Amino acid sequence: MTTLAVDCMGGDHGPRVTLAACRQFLQAHPDAHLLLVGAQDQLGGLVHERARVVHASEVVAMDDAVEVALRRKKDSSMRIAIQQVKDGHAQATVSAGNTGALMALARYLLKTVDGIDRPAIAYPMPNAKGGATTVLDLGANVDCTEHHLLQFAVMGSALVSALNHVEAPSVGLLNIGEEEIKGSEVIKKAGELLRSAANSGDLNFYGNVEGNDIFKGTTDIVVCDGFVGNVMLKTSEGLASMIGGFLREEFNRNIVTKLAAIFAYPVLSAFKSRVDYRRYNGAALLGLRGLVFKSHGSADEFAFSQALNRAYDAARNNLLERVQTRIAHARPLLVGSEGEARTMETAAS
Repeated sequence: MTTLAVDCMGGDHGPRVTLAACRQFLQAHPDAHLLLVGAQDQLGGLVHERARVVHASEVVAMDDAVEVALRRKKDSSMRIAIQQVKDGHAQATVSAGNTGALMALARYLLKTVDGIDRPAIAYPMPNAKGGATTVLDLGANVDCTEHHLLQFAVMGSALVSALNHVEAPSVGLLNIGEEEIKGSEVIKKAGELLRSAANSGDLNFYGNVEGNDIFKGTTDIVVCDGFVGNVMLKTSEGLASMIGGFLREEFNRNIVTKLAAIFAYPVLSAFKSRVDYRRYNGAALLGLRGLVFKSHGSADEFAFSQALNRAYDAARNNLLERVQTRIAHARPLLVGSEGEARTMETAAS
């Protein structure tokens, strides 16, 4: 039995969406069990033999500061959900709540894996090959050293290997060009470390890649710092939304465009499905001693159920053990500012 702890109160919609998604998930996975974390009087809408309510009296709001989540709201649904993983009651937790608060709480409660300075957010982005390119980091770490980027590559390789069943996924380093001489000093040094990791058998390093390679599917994984990754993610989401709005506007413009749209509908529908972020919802917070998945805050029922599916697959395929094994093998190269991950824990205690 695979058990997930679900923060049912997080996100823009709360129980209205999360409970419906949980019901859909349970129907699809007869070997799964859910711990529904939140206000008990709001979670009675899902009565199921494989679901149990874990009461939490507080909710971390989407605009709450990290300090509020860490120090003031100690009975929040987000914190209690993560606590279920720490205590061994669940193999993974899923939340659509405040990203900064989720990362801070997960890092504080679960701690980081030995050899990892900072957790990273990994997210699959649709590509032209019909699959997805996993990109990390997407916002957890604005300033990164070359060692952090190497750590991201090792963790991302474990993630893709576990969920996509690719034995040696290819890794690209996001840069302004393919040549090794391009980029900042950090990127150049990261390239050297990644090549060393490839020579020692720790990674399948492709080389430098550019932004368009993410959508081409040139590599299975692309690593970058959180500032660049988050800007790229938000830009791609905005572009997909703009294309959808443009198609709707053209369809309603006049009879000619309506007729054209009718004939083009199968192609447009397939394109919309391919770039629909809901299909890929569920970002993994990697580098922790427990599995945590972040759903998009505005996720609907379908999108949130996809996040549940990803967390379930990660637990079933022993993602945590795979990450730890790869990190242990690459440990000689992962010489960064270890101990940095403890700063937040000390400040919050």
